[in-house]
Amino acid sequence: MPSLSLKPAHRAIKNYYEVLDQYAALQAHHEGAVSSAFQQLLEFCGRQCAWTLVPQYALKRSKRYPIRMDGALVDGFNLARAYWEAKDMGDDLQKAIREKFTAGYPQNNIIFQRPDRAILYQGGKLVMDEDITKPQALVDVVCQLFDYQEPAIEQWEKAAVEFGDRVKDHGTALLELIRSQERTNKRFIDAFAAFMQLCRQSINPNLSEAAVEEMLIQHLLTERIFRSVFNNPDFAQRNIIAVEIEKVINALTSKHFSRTHFLSSLDRFYGAIEETAGTIEDFSQKQDFLNTVYEKFFRGFSVKVADTHGIVYTPQSIVSFMVKSVEEILQREFNKSLVDKGVHILDPFVGTGNFMMRIMQEIVEIQKSALPYKYNHDLHCNEVMLLPYYIASMNIEHEYFEQTGRYEPFEGICLVDTFEDQELDQLDMFSLENTRRVKQQKESSIFIVIGNPPYNVGQVNENDNNKNRKYSRKDKTGIDDRVAATYAKASKATLKNSLSDPYVKAIRWASDRIGDEGIVALVTNNSFIEGIAFDGMRQYLEQEFDQIYVFDLGGNVRKNPKLSGTTHNVFGIQVGVSVNIFVKKRTI
Repeated sequence: MPSLSLKPAHRAIKNYYEVLDQYAALQAHHEGAVSSAFQQLLEFCGRQCAWTLVPQYALKRSKRYPIRMDGALVDGFNLARAYWEAKDMGDDLQKAIREKFTAGYPQNNIIFQRPDRAILYQGGKLVMDEDITKPQALVDVVCQLFDYQEPAIEQWEKAAVEFGDRVKDHGTALLELIRSQERTNKRFIDAFAAFMQLCRQSINPNLSEAAVEEMLIQHLLTERIFRSVFNNPDFAQRNIIAVEIEKVINALTSKHFSRTHFLSSLDRFYGAIEETAGTIEDFSQKQDFLNTVYEKFFRGFSVKVADTHGIVYTPQSIVSFMVKSVEEILQREFNKSLVDKGVHILDPFVGTGNFMMRIMQEIVEIQKSALPYKYNHDLHCNEVMLLPYYIASMNIEHEYFEQTGRYEPFEGICLVDTFEDQELDQLDMFSLENTRRVKQQKESSIFIVIGNPPYNVGQVNENDNNKNRKYSRKDKTGIDDRVAATYAKASKATLKNSLSDPYVKAIRWASDRIGDEGIVALVTNNSFIEGIAFDGMRQYLEQEFDQIYVFDLGGNVRKNPKLSGTTHNVFGIQVGVSVNIFVKKRTI
């Protein structure tokens, strides 16, 4: 972590005192006013260290009310690195500290501050009590706040860098082992061939052996994390997909290979993840940390797949906005609610489960007693990549446990390619259970499609072997055929390559999936709003839907060079983003 550079003569320090003087001149002495000066200083310092100050930070606690502090400094792994509690001149700071600690406030790195005084606790001990009317004292206490590292987090930072450098080496070594066993280990040859066939039947008939080999590698490298961090020791025996992969792994490990011995060189990395996650009490915040670990690990190991799928995790504020909006439209336009039986909801690209979990929370807010039925009958989701599928399964099941106090497996999730319109009688996907789940979903009348589909924009190089796969069928019912027969056919543009982007297919697929009535709510690339190649798409959206809500969030860094980097994009990516809600009402 970069050291904080802060001196009494710096503009940020001078600004702190100037703001306080301005409020004093206005006789504004209350906490809501005077705290803004210190908030601005923390924000300035946070930018140097790549930390973000989150005002009114809610520290969630298991089975207890959350603690809401004036702020927390959060790093790139979604870990809270420091806390801030503000008071005004009328407050007894020592008394306030005693009350906060009694209430359960963290003591690892927290600063209690009022305009004239700052008290800093680190590692459960008082380390500084300063008169911050003096610029040097203010600098000293702020620098101490930013310089402190919990031992677990310090170990994690070092291990993350080391693992990031070595993950490809371990993946390569596992790949070499797998390919050697494919030539010499009869048991593994048979198990791999059977698994390969199952993958092609459920995910993609053109799936390469390399992609399936990667699934095995991902499972081997991450299975311990799911067992330990999520406190789910029976994960590999309980998850229906993990069970099938374990069969292949067992064949691999049966000859000249010990999983424990091979992964022993990564023990420090796994230990650092486990210890750091152990400092996080709330499951959802632990999930945020693991999501970030997954994204960084996954991009480091398989950049091609990450690029093809456009892996981006949706900010919780957008997820909440979309879920709340869908509920509002359901009530206003259809006299329905998310809690109603028979209102089937599908996230076709579930990722790590954020939309499903937020929908469950919304159901509980409206009518808690409705959740068990909805969970077992009306909630559906798909995922095509293995690691997000694992994470989503556990996240959704844990959310149900948190809300109801009992564990039930979530049967609404399928490991399947949403765009692959398969014939069910030809499938034997991984297990009869996964086949049953897909069949049940396909037979359900989906009323709401919601989520964040993959959306990469074209190829950097036509020869980079990272092109999106095609979904055409001889009977012209594949999703590529549907796009061609509608959006592309109606377009007057000469170049229509952009219509092959996955997010366009997702909108076309969702429009068809809800039939003649329902809601489509997707956060996507915003290029379809004005792009020349999308004129036919816009025409069809207008024809097929009764109401269209598009919230253009901007952020197209490539189109607007004045935007620096990706800081002006809600996802931190290069392409523009929009939240789109399409409403279709049955014509009587």
